[in-house]
Amino acid sequence: QVQLVESGGGLVKPGGSLRLSCAASGVRLGYLTIGWFRQAPGKEREGVSYIGPGDGTTYYADFVKGRFAISRDNAKNTVYLQMNSLEREDTAVYYCALGKIEATTSLLEYEYDSWGQGTQVTVSA
Repeated sequence: QVQLVESGGGLVKPGGSLRLSCAASGVRLGYLTIGWFRQAPGKEREGVSYIGPGDGTTYYADFVKGRFAISRDNAKNTVYLQMNSLEREDTAVYYCALGKIEATTSLLEYEYDSWGQGTQVTVSA
């Protein structure tokens, strides 16, 4: 009965910011790696960031380094993706997912499961 629900997407101008949320039920996010992925129309899904269990080791894809920040609130059982300095190329549906093991250390799609439904981010003037 694990469920992930993404929220926080919307329309933002280039250079603007959004904070995405990934709220979980049926699982404690503090014990697993949580990944953020995105998919634009006509393109394959790509990994964006992940946060590990426990002390929360983080990783970012090169195209978001210095602009995005992933974090976790264990009390709310929610993972966030703060997105700053957004660019038109960031337009996509953003998904969160659970790592299949306790300490997944990659953004390979096959190492994740329990995907949410996604939230649309549109960056446009």
